[in-house]
Amino acid sequence: MKHIRIVSPSGAIEPQYIDTAAERLRGWGYRVSVAPHAYDVCGRFAGSDAARAEDVIGSLTEADADIVLCSRGGYGLQRIVEPIARALAIAQGPLPLVVGFSDITVLHRLMARHGAASLHAVMCKHIATLPDDAEPLVQLRHALEGETLRYALPSHPLNRYPAEPVKGRLLGGNLSVLYGLQGTPLALPQGRGEGRILLIEDIGERHYHIDRMMRNLRLSGALEGLSAMLVGQFSDCDADPKMVSSGDRAQSVYETILEAVADYDYPVLFDVPCGHVAHNLPFLLEGTATLSYSEGRTLLSQEGLSR
Repeated sequence: MKHIRIVSPSGAIEPQYIDTAAERLRGWGYRVSVAPHAYDVCGRFAGSDAARAEDVIGSLTEADADIVLCSRGGYGLQRIVEPIARALAIAQGPLPLVVGFSDITVLHRLMARHGAASLHAVMCKHIATLPDDAEPLVQLRHALEGETLRYALPSHPLNRYPAEPVKGRLLGGNLSVLYGLQGTPLALPQGRGEGRILLIEDIGERHYHIDRMMRNLRLSGALEGLSAMLVGQFSDCDADPKMVSSGDRAQSVYETILEAVADYDYPVLFDVPCGHVAHNLPFLLEGTATLSYSEGRTLLSQEGLSR
């Protein structure tokens, strides 16, 4: 029986979400344990920095866990990532599959540095509250069991579709967190190299902040040489009537993102179902993704992990 360990590395969470999610996961056939400080509250954080770091390190290296499910995002992982990185540098054996999104992007990038795949997916609140047949939960079960993920991505008028099948290593996560990791060992890779597909999403950011972050990624070389870019949901990121291009009409957030990659020729797909929304499908970061376009449909597939 696979073991899921629930840990709270960032923001404080209402305890019932952890408890209800744990019961649902047990119903799926998993053994579930909860890290000692997962219910703690210390201001906005789920416990002190020391307690959260201890829980994350223990869950990744000592708890005999197959899967480490982060209870929620929020903010806090950048405060504790250094001791976690030091612990992983001397860890023995394979690392568990980390599951989460938003602030958990920090852990995703750390797992990538160690050559380990991780899962950009729903956390405890949605596991606790979505109906059994909700696609994010159905696909989460597939992903946790190592099954192939297959999605038909939405059409969008700004999409640049692949003319032929595109394959690449999927990476990315929350745009604000990725921006905050630039200039660190966890930054996105730069320039040309092996095929990469970048996934981004965000919530509650001002339009010009999104433009600033995209320009930062462009200037750093993180947007160069991609095989494709997947643009997820930018929730509560309102259009800004003062964000214009060359004195033209106001841009949407998606148009501003597209402008940042306008002179690159790789496919860009918008409205991808991931991010701070209920319809947040799982994507395997550091896993290979294949994109193809046929008869008006964009298909994405990812082979699962054999664990």
